[in-house]
Amino acid sequence: MAGPVARWLARTLPAASWAVLLALSPWWAGLLLLLLLALGAVMFDRRIASYATLCRHGLRWGLPGLLFALQRALGSDLLAWGAALLGALVGFSLLVLLESLLDHRVRRMPAGRMTPEWSELALAPVGPPARIIELARASWQDAAAGNLADPAGAAVRYEAHGGGRGRYVFAQGRSIERAGPRCCFGPGGRWFAACQAGRRGTVLWDRQADRIHRLAGWALSGWEGEQPWLARGSDGVPVSLHEVLGRGRS
Repeated sequence: MAGPVARWLARTLPAASWAVLLALSPWWAGLLLLLLLALGAVMFDRRIASYATLCRHGLRWGLPGLLFALQRALGSDLLAWGAALLGALVGFSLLVLLESLLDHRVRRMPAGRMTPEWSELALAPVGPPARIIELARASWQDAAAGNLADPAGAAVRYEAHGGGRGRYVFAQGRSIERAGPRCCFGPGGRWFAACQAGRRGTVLWDRQADRIHRLAGWALSGWEGEQPWLARGSDGVPVSLHEVLGRGRS
């Protein structure tokens, strides 16, 4: 019971402190900070997912603090509360619109590119047959509970450092730092995967080549044979590790 409460407090207390800070600050300073957060959410979207998420949380929790600071500056009378409620309606509507545009951004077709006619499509050469990819689910384990099942049969332990951070120590002498307790092994034991601290990405260790990849913003979707496939967020399209590394995300 203490674990979930501690995690809830760790998420809620910083956000509540941020709202209180804006409520006690001048309203124009809070407005400037929220505009900077909105700009950051747009700029970091699809670039640094963790920063974009942090900016969104700052907007959601900071807006009530700004509205309280506004009504306090207007005199805290009935008219001030009415202006604050109107600001809440407009502010949260704009916030919902911003998040909707970021979550459903449409990739436009490059200018000058024409859609081929049906006759061209009919005469076009047939490409190679499509390949259906079936991913095997990742068998996640809780390292904090101990008794990690390594397919290779080697001993491995997890040393928690607090704040969701920890270190994995393997019998081969390899240690993996700045990782969370959620981990799994590949079907054949070649790969080891763990969520980064704060679940802001994935750490992959190729035990055969002894190479570690830290993939910020990527989540493990599953395995195709011995190869890991990853996706951007929970609803992203899975791609192979080779394609992820080709995008410069290692």
